[in-house]
Formats: sequence, structure tokens, C-alpha cells
Amino acid sequence: MSLPIANKNKLQLSKEEMKVYGYQVIDAIVEHFDTEHLKKPVAYASRDEMDTLFNIEIPEKDTDFQEVFDFVIKKVLPNSNIVSHPKSYSFVPGPSNYVSVMADTLATGFNIFSGGWAASPAAAELEIVTMNWLLKLFKFPTKKGGGIFTSGGSMANLTALVTARRQRCGDDYSKAIIYMSDQTHSSNIKAIRVLGFKKEQVRIIPTDLAFKMAINKLKNAIAKDRLEGLHPFCIIASAGTTNTGSVDPLDEISKICKSENLWFHVDGAYGGAAILSKKGKQLLKGIEKADSLTIDPHKWLYQPYEMGCLLVRDHKWLSKTFSEKPEYLRDIEGNRSEINFYDHGIQLTRRFRALKFYMSMKTFGLDAFKNAVTYSIDLADTVEDYLRKSKNWEVISPATLAVINFRYNPIGKAFSEKKLDELNQQISKKIVDSREALLVTTILQNQVVLRMCLINPRTTLKDVKETLELCETFAETFLQN
Repeated sequence: MSLPIANKNKLQLSKEEMKVYGYQVIDAIVEHFDTEHLKKPVAYASRDEMDTLFNIEIPEKDTDFQEVFDFVIKKVLPNSNIVSHPKSYSFVPGPSNYVSVMADTLATGFNIFSGGWAASPAAAELEIVTMNWLLKLFKFPTKKGGGIFTSGGSMANLTALVTARRQRCGDDYSKAIIYMSDQTHSSNIKAIRVLGFKKEQVRIIPTDLAFKMAINKLKNAIAKDRLEGLHPFCIIASAGTTNTGSVDPLDEISKICKSENLWFHVDGAYGGAAILSKKGKQLLKGIEKADSLTIDPHKWLYQPYEMGCLLVRDHKWLSKTFSEKPEYLRDIEGNRSEINFYDHGIQLTRRFRALKFYMSMKTFGLDAFKNAVTYSIDLADTVEDYLRKSKNWEVISPATLAVINFRYNPIGKAFSEKKLDELNQQISKKIVDSREALLVTTILQNQVVLRMCLINPRTTLKDVKETLELCETFAETFLQN
């Protein structure tokens, strides 16, 4: 489809051309959702292969639309992992939903600026409404509480720590000390580095045998720092670690924060959404006492990338930390009830993230989300039971918030720890190389283990069993060679 010169120079398509283009895009997305379970979840390519496909000089002249579209469909999209595939078990899968995808398409198509009230009252209002839904789910104060949608958990954690530093330290944080466990997500370390804290200002607290922060060691570290004239100001607790799904003792940590006047930040980017299930709610007891809470709707609330979220007990903490009043914005400040979200976080220019959460929640209803989360937790428990009844598998960390860690260690065969590590690493490599499943390793208790994260509501026990049987085949082949 060649474009008329007049339209091309204005970067415009005709109405008919837009329809043809748009229908093809939607058809491709629908086909993907309908058939993704039939595809290979893993994309595997070298840098040289990708350079050969894509590395060209910037095109000076136009290219036929159909040629560009077909190239993307055939070469770009297939060279990406399918994170919503039922057999994508590693890292944290991204099982999004079609309604939210269409909502993102609308928000992008209308190019809505979601930074300030004056630019889009509807976008700001929907962010307020959906933020209030989340505040209620986590039992945060709805009158004083607030929050902001971010690009992901990393940005939400960074926003939280900037706020904590401002509220607890002011401008002098030279003696400030932060506490977290050895299982805390790396995004927090990155945020601390970005904020200019030194390595000596971070205390990594060991975890117990259940990979939870050791409370006695935390208390000892705080006491020691106070005796040395330092300023403890923040504890970062995990509500669902990435490695094991473990939840730190949130109730106990909240009491320490209250007695020591420390900021209590909970990183629930992975596990926070488990509050929608009965088992998850029990494990997350105490999360409602956090000063700030990170959750990631693009993980276990089934939204497309990018969508993180930060909730705080008092919305004024955010505005007091991030509000700036440049001259060019003075005419659009509005009244205090008309929230400008650029005053609540780092970004001035923001996309309309709230729309996809709003539309999907309205379309499916909260009960559907609760059922999906509960299904995932129950599936992981069932997988654990299956592994424990097998002669080939050893559970290293039990199913917690839909994460389970295990290794191939068959009964009746004696292997050194080094050999077991090599064996399980090879199982992962063969599985990924086969492209049949995305299943990689992590390190727990100095052991190489396989880790499954089962938050996709479309993953079945049959999917898992097929993957484990393939793992066993690869293991036996490796041992015979």
C-alpha cells in the first residue's frame, strides 16, 4: 500500500488505509491470543542473527505498509519469548488479558497525557478510582491514602524510597541506614544506588530456613547502628520474594518500625496480589501496616506491560516529595481535589495506565481475578504434592504464593552435590534449547535448583507434568552420556 505524497509528508493514512492497517493488527493480536498455547514459548537467537535480520541504516524513503507489517509479524514478534504461554514458568510470567490489551490500544491511539488533571480529567479520575480500589483491597486508609501507577515495580520501589528518605531524613541522609533481607529483589538495591546511598548504608539481613528475614538479627543490627551513632530509617520487607515466594514476618517487622520510628516499605511486586485468595491473605497478614507498598499489576493482576503501582498511607507524602511548580504549569494547577499525578511521582509525561486496569476489572469483575489467583496457588500446591510422590524429584523450597523450587535427585542413585548442580543446570539448558518450555534455575542453599512460577491461570497440571516428563528424559540422556 503506497501512500499519496500529500498524506505521507503529514504522516497520515487515509481512513480506508487506517482501517486496513488496523484490522490486520487486531487480527494478528486475536490470532496470537487464540493460538499462543500451540507455539513455542522460548525465542532463541544470537546477536549476530538479530543484526543480520534487523541492522539497517535509517530508511530515507518510504516502504510499502504491507511489506513492513509482514516483516514484523514474521521476524520481530516470533523472536520474543511468549511470557503469557502456559509453559512459561521462569522469572515472573506475564499472563495478560485481551481486554487490557485493547484498553492500552485505545489509550495509545488517543495519545492521552495522564500527567495532570487539566490535560485529561477522565484519566486522572480513573487513576484515583482504581487507586482507591487497591487501597481498599490492602486495607490502607482510603481518605488519607494515595498512590500512583508506575512503569513497574522497580520504579515503584524507587518512588517509595525517595519518599521514605524525604519523610524520615530530610536533606541530610549521610548517616541513614536501610535494612533488607538477602532475598530482597535487586530493584531495591538499584534504587538505593540511584539515590546516592553508599554500600555501607545498607544492611543485608540473613534469612531463616524458610527464606524469611531473621527478626532477631534485624533487631541486633538496628541496635548496633544506633549505638554507633547512625540513623536507621527504613526497613524493606518482601511480600513474596522472587526466588521462593516467601513472605517476611510483616506483623513483627511493622512493630519494630513503629517502636523504632522507621519507615516500613513492603515490596509486594510479586506476591501482593495474592491477597485476593484466602491462603494469600493469611500469608500477607500485616501488609496493611506498611507506610508504602509496591505491587505489580502487570504480574499477578494480569495486565500487559508496563504497569506497576505504589500505595502510601498518606498521599501528602508523595506531593511533599515530588511536587514542583514551574512557571509553565502555573495555569493548570486546579484545586486540591483535582490531582496532578506528576506531583506524586518522578514522571511528568505519563501514559494512561489506569484505563487497562479499569476496563479489565469492570469487564471480568473482581471475583474472576480472585478465582484466577486462587487457582494458581492451588496449582502450585498440587505440583508440590506430585513432586513429593515422585522418585525422581526433591522439593527444595515448598510451594509458596505459586512459586516452587525443586531439583532432579532420583532415589537410589548417589550423586555428589557438584554432579547434582551440573545435572539440574543441564536439564534447564536442554529444556530452554528445545523451546518447549521456559524453565531456568536459581540458587538456594548453595544448590542449583529448578524454579517454577505458576501464576498463569491458563497453565494446567497437564502442562506441568509434560514439562517434568521432558526434564526426566533429558536427565536420563545426560546421565547415560
